[in-house]
Amino acid sequence: MDYKLFLFNRYVFMAISKLTAKKILKEQGAVRVSDEATIEFAALINSYSYKIAAKAAKLAKHAKRKTVEKSDINLAK
Repeated sequence: MDYKLFLFNRYVFMAISKLTAKKILKEQGAVRVSDEATIEFAALINSYSYKIAAKAAKLAKHAKRKTVEKSDINLAK
């Protein structure tokens, strides 16, 4: 797995829980989901969301704003 996981007090911090990741997979038609698949999917979503958030924050800072706006998120995609 080449996704960047964030450590917080020696624990892996995930913005999306394993349960939420599993629910998303099941909503899309998966009958059963393994723990490994759940963790991998959650890590992928977390990695992507942190990259977008970092880019959006950088765009807001460049525009001399403290608030990240919808347009920053859209540009960061």
